[in-house]
Amino acid sequence: MWSRIRPSETTLRAWQLVVLVLLLGVWQLMSLNDKMAFFFGEPLKVAGRIWSWFLPVGIAPNALFPDGLEGRADIYVHLGVTLLETVLAFFAGTLLGLVVGLWLALAPTASAIFDPYIKAANSMPRVILAPIFALWFGLGIWSKVALAVTLVFFIVFFNVYQGVKEVSPVVLANARMLGANQKQLLRTVYLPSATSWVFSSLHTSVGLAFVGAVVGEYLGSARGVGYLILQAEGTFDVNTVFAGIVVLTVFALVLDGLVGRIERRLMKWQPRAGETEKL
Repeated sequence: MWSRIRPSETTLRAWQLVVLVLLLGVWQLMSLNDKMAFFFGEPLKVAGRIWSWFLPVGIAPNALFPDGLEGRADIYVHLGVTLLETVLAFFAGTLLGLVVGLWLALAPTASAIFDPYIKAANSMPRVILAPIFALWFGLGIWSKVALAVTLVFFIVFFNVYQGVKEVSPVVLANARMLGANQKQLLRTVYLPSATSWVFSSLHTSVGLAFVGAVVGEYLGSARGVGYLILQAEGTFDVNTVFAGIVVLTVFALVLDGLVGRIERRLMKWQPRAGETEKL
């Protein structure tokens, strides 16, 4: 009986906040030990670093956030570069995955020909391509975009491919009986079937686009949050490292939330969970 009782949204948010406070409290207690603080950082100093990045110098309270003003960086420039790389890779990888997935799903001969190559490319650790992309595209944003595209592409591709393959033969037969041509089938049958698969992949793709951008910045760049974290690692500044991780996580969640809102707007036709059982 307990497993079927779902708490209210307010209760869920309250429990989530409690968990966050407990985690931060444990982290703060651990940081009281100098050795633990060296390896895991200190929450107040991490918060101070983030505060000093985003707010004017005169506003940051040293008493509340010790070490908050040291190592001040132009976070907007670094974050803007990383977000630009992420967004470009996200849209390019999604578009390529959608087009190629639809093409191979609807072309059995081409799918059979390219199948071993797709599997080989997907099994390859794409991170090893970063130096090659840096050689081809230089150390600017395009080498990071190219790396992130390879991460996003396969997630979207396989979901689109599977979504098209999952179309019911009965639905296809009925549509053909009604006189639907190939373009009409694509618009009214295949694309709606693949849409839910596409959006399920986009939530994962947002994080992978960030991963590709940051890893590319690690391997060679002069801007970006990944570059900022790398510089902090070089000086054993673990607080700045964690501050960069927190900033990246927050913006990844924001982008994921935007994808979720678009999904809810475009997928209004899809029944909500539990509605099919009530019919």
